[in-house]
Amino acid sequence: MAYTVAHFINGRLLASAEKQLPLFNPATGDTIGHVLAANGKIVNSAIDAAKVAFQTWSTTTPVQRAKILFRYKELIEKNLESLATLITQEHGKTIAEAMGSIQRGLEVVDYACGIPNHLKSNFTESVAAGIDSYSLHQPLGVCVGITPFNFPAMIGLWMFPMAISCGNTFVWKPSEKDPSCSIRLAELAKEAGLPDGVLNVVQGDKETVDALLIHPDVKAISFVGSSFVAEHVYKTAMTNGKRVQAFGGAKNHCIVMPDADLEQTTDAIVTSAYGSAGERCMAISVVVTVGDDVADTLISKMKKKIADLKVGPGTVADVDVGPLITQAHWERVKSYIEIGKKEGATLLIDGSEYKPEKYAAGFFMGASLFDHVTPNMRIYQDEIFGPVLSIVRVKDFDSALKLVNEHEYGNGTAIFTRDGYIAKQFADKVQAGMVGINVPVPVPAAYHSFGGWKRSIFSDIGMYGMEAIRFYTRLKTVTQRWFPRTLA
Repeated sequence: MAYTVAHFINGRLLASAEKQLPLFNPATGDTIGHVLAANGKIVNSAIDAAKVAFQTWSTTTPVQRAKILFRYKELIEKNLESLATLITQEHGKTIAEAMGSIQRGLEVVDYACGIPNHLKSNFTESVAAGIDSYSLHQPLGVCVGITPFNFPAMIGLWMFPMAISCGNTFVWKPSEKDPSCSIRLAELAKEAGLPDGVLNVVQGDKETVDALLIHPDVKAISFVGSSFVAEHVYKTAMTNGKRVQAFGGAKNHCIVMPDADLEQTTDAIVTSAYGSAGERCMAISVVVTVGDDVADTLISKMKKKIADLKVGPGTVADVDVGPLITQAHWERVKSYIEIGKKEGATLLIDGSEYKPEKYAAGFFMGASLFDHVTPNMRIYQDEIFGPVLSIVRVKDFDSALKLVNEHEYGNGTAIFTRDGYIAKQFADKVQAGMVGINVPVPVPAAYHSFGGWKRSIFSDIGMYGMEAIRFYTRLKTVTQRWFPRTLA
């Protein structure tokens, strides 16, 4: 049965009679509903609700906020399976992947529960004779989060729990391609005791985003998406006086050294490159092999692993790779496979024509593997965001490191080796924000922080962890001196 996804503003669902956008089930290709796109009036109402709520929420104690977040975490855990089902229905990733992504989001909620400790100020006695100094971290006001389709719950949970734990209020604009989970998460926050207006959700497309970027009452904006859009968000928001962090695209390289455990390395690469159908900014998309022998052996092992991958609907228990998000995205990924062939790369495995039985209309694509890819090729330069992996052959470690450092993206990277000295050289010299040593997807734990380098980020503050405290608060330093009272 078709359904409609509305907005969640000031603690209740709100429908708008404006533009409606279609929702698809990627596994079947069917239109399963519509999402309402917010116009300027709806955006204003969400921000107004958040602005009013800020007056009270910002004065609640960090302990009170933490208690609500503890209850919120428990409610998400109780509803984990139903939330994952919503994600799989609209995004297509497997239930296991959906549940795993929510768990990664919950790690940040857990960290946000410690906000009384995170907001402790520094105090220095006697910076001068009779003068003390201390610092405060105070909330900003109304904050906005704009999140992508590939992680409908996780990235939102990386943003708003940290923002509201710091005393801010929040307006969330999720992807219009898989918006249902955002509404359910907002409803659960209300059930946990979050006051109305503290967390609001507006649905929509570029028009909605642009309205949020320029609204005078918005103090800070967090964004995750492509680098092209991230740069637009960053420049527009900065021009309009916002604090902004905008996370963009990636082309994550993995260096495989001759001494690596190739069995373990093969498992790690296949899982990273093709998991979630390659639709994640931390996926390995380029393998840099040091030496032809390494490349040939690795390819032989990868072919066997790739042949065992099961592609199908995310609701099927033993499926490894679900569909891509839309037909348009399927066509984009397919076009890159054609570009790679025309540019002279060797296509070892072509997964673009794979269709599971009974799901011919779904947006499925099997794993594809290119060899003899060179840096001048578009399949090397561009973020494809699909199950397409490129192998680049080099002669030594220095050449491999140079490749990684010269690419315009610097989100995540990894190296597989048994040599501690090489690993340390790589960690010290590589120009990327997140580094894995024998770890293929080096997403930091919640008490560290997430963030890339170069064109993978348009800001200087990372996401979650203590970086989030910096982003969602303003530092105030008080220098005080008291004189004895003279009694009359």
